[in-house]
Amino acid sequence: MKGLAIALVACLTWTAAARAASCPRAGVLGTSRVLAVDAATTPQVGLKQFPQTLPLGEREVVLTFDDGPWPGTTPKVLAALAAQCVRATFFLIGKPASEHPELVRRIAAEGHTIGHHTWSHRSLMRIPPDQTTEEIDHGIEAVETALHGVATKVPSTPFFRFPGFESTPATLDLLQSRGIAVFGADLWASDWNPMTAAQELKLITDRLKAAGRGIILFHDPKARTATVLPAFLRYLRDNHYRVVHVEPKEPGAQIKAAP
Repeated sequence: MKGLAIALVACLTWTAAARAASCPRAGVLGTSRVLAVDAATTPQVGLKQFPQTLPLGEREVVLTFDDGPWPGTTPKVLAALAAQCVRATFFLIGKPASEHPELVRRIAAEGHTIGHHTWSHRSLMRIPPDQTTEEIDHGIEAVETALHGVATKVPSTPFFRFPGFESTPATLDLLQSRGIAVFGADLWASDWNPMTAAQELKLITDRLKAAGRGIILFHDPKARTATVLPAFLRYLRDNHYRVVHVEPKEPGAQIKAAP
């Protein structure tokens, strides 16, 4: 049994590496591996919110983007990621997803993971419980309709991020009961604050140097972030960081939360 388990892990590792390494260009950052996230064993991750995060090695990062899709900036973010053969996770708001379904489908077609971020980005701490559930479900339905033409409350990718990271025990319990993993972050670019592109780049690289690894939060509707991203990806490449792409758990995959 032990030998079989080792062989299975080796097989899964090889498969993930093969999928992540498929890039036609040399000398780019690339995506080093795929990490399968299981909501049953890892219901909440991100040290800014929770006591545990993803099991990342030194100099491994997961790139995430919130609040899209947005036609003026999301294509620029996608172009920067494609230029470096990098895959990321986009937590989409339902309303703009319903308004720009072609952009939602493009994000998925380019190999990125699509998570959920409510219907209209209202704080789920500040509205009644019945409206909270509606915000979550309406957002999921809008994104699923854009992706697959089916208005379902069951997400094809069971990943969720709270607007403003404002969760409650009840909403956390709700999502966990439905098998939806909640993503916080380990560090962020603070791209919602006024600053120059150079300042944003320095801020996020300084924070990454201090942390050494982690789930990074950007916002793809922010024009400055779309401008900064190519330089940030070059920084990752030149300083030997590795990008990890997260996807839902497949049958047989295993994941454990790291402290």
